[in-house]
Amino acid sequence: MRTDSSPGTLPAREHLPATDAGTPVLDVVIPVYNEEKDLRPCVLRLHEHLTRTFPYAFRITVADNASTDSTPRVAAGLAAELAGVSSVRLGQKGRGRALRAVWSASEAPVLAYMDVDLSTDLNALLPLVAPLISGHSDLAIGSRLARSSRVVRGAKREFISRSYNLILRGSLQARFSDAQCGFKAIRRDVAQVLLPLVEDTGWFFDTEMLVLAERAGLRIHEVPVDWVDDPDSTVHIVRTATEDLKGVWRVGKALATGSLPLDRLTRPFGDDPRDRDIQDVPGGLARQLVGFCVVGVLSTLFYLLLYSLFRQFAGSQTANALALLVSAVANTAANRRLTFGVRGPGGAVRHQAQGLVVFAIGLALTSGSLAALNAATSSPAHSTELAVLVAANLAATVLRFLLFRAWVFPDRRDAPAHTPAGAPAPVPAGTPAGAAADPAVRLLPAPAHPDPRRAPHPAALPQPPLPQRHPQAHAPSHPDPQPQPYAHPHAGAHPASYDTDPKDPR
Repeated sequence: MRTDSSPGTLPAREHLPATDAGTPVLDVVIPVYNEEKDLRPCVLRLHEHLTRTFPYAFRITVADNASTDSTPRVAAGLAAELAGVSSVRLGQKGRGRALRAVWSASEAPVLAYMDVDLSTDLNALLPLVAPLISGHSDLAIGSRLARSSRVVRGAKREFISRSYNLILRGSLQARFSDAQCGFKAIRRDVAQVLLPLVEDTGWFFDTEMLVLAERAGLRIHEVPVDWVDDPDSTVHIVRTATEDLKGVWRVGKALATGSLPLDRLTRPFGDDPRDRDIQDVPGGLARQLVGFCVVGVLSTLFYLLLYSLFRQFAGSQTANALALLVSAVANTAANRRLTFGVRGPGGAVRHQAQGLVVFAIGLALTSGSLAALNAATSSPAHSTELAVLVAANLAATVLRFLLFRAWVFPDRRDAPAHTPAGAPAPVPAGTPAGAAADPAVRLLPAPAHPDPRRAPHPAALPQPPLPQRHPQAHAPSHPDPQPQPYAHPHAGAHPASYDTDPKDPR
């Protein structure tokens, strides 16, 4: 599946406009389960910090996950006592479901969450959300593994955290440093399209969300944090590790087969509205050139090694043809996956066949060069043969890239989306299932202007209307498949569950 060339459904990032004083810009969710002791000090400290340092309106949402102690009563008391604090009662457990439900119901343009133990220093909160407010980034995470982070925790949790992130880097090629730090934020327009693609409902929710966002090309901002371990946290090593490994396998399989519609999350090239209307500029050209050059260097070294081996028992023409054939198959496969972002087995045979045609052109160039060399001298030195082949391969490489880009792996961003048989009506490419009937998932098109040079400043562009806030819960405007509703003070009923203890074991 191509994920780098489709314009997607997300508009270019823009600085959030100034809002009314009563409209929260940031909604911080605190998921809790049986936290009657720590909840009140946590909320009081967070509320005081935001009131003193945060320059925008905010809301703190306590998401109680079916607690059996007095946590719901403490949360309700805090909501009645402090302005900007609300309480949500969830009927089931599961951090992933809790965050999905509360974030989907919130009208704030920036959504965040943190653990109730406040292990992360709150001075990192404004640096966490500032790149989202400014339009620079799509998601932001706190990292305990950054070089400038200061972390105090035991050897067991240090080992678990670093081992888990090594697994992610080795299996899913994740480039973010810390997947499970309980300190993250996301823009609401991104969450509306990204969350329906995330299947996990427990601890792996964070990791899956970050992996999908990174593979789709969204920008993830990392903030080094000061973090102190909570000595009262319970670590379920075997259960957590098993569930995480299952999640890694499931997501890795989906990415390998190209079954995830990640093109829904792609953004325009630049943040300036004029960039959206630029014509005749190949999309992703710079990235593809870098990838093609890296693959080309490795392929050339592989080709020269094969040629030297085959030359020991065959003539120069035969050794050249065999080395080119083997390296061409490997080169086409590597460029297909790494340079042009084509995933899954679909079209692989056709791509290899077209790659062999490109190989034949390269063979003609290199064989012609060898023939010319042999015509000029009867016994050329081996080093001279290699020099001639390198020069011929450079010319063939330029031609190979042009043919790959224009013929083998063409840009199909304008191709019509496939509509399954029996579908009642076609929907735009990248539209999540049920999005046409679900106002909670809105796809925001980029504004168009007749003359891109006269496009207004991003701050003056029309913004999507925020839903009206109501002091009491109201019925959802779309069917909810979950059986257990909860009442949210600012939105409709959404179910949630919580699988494990809300403190992060990693």
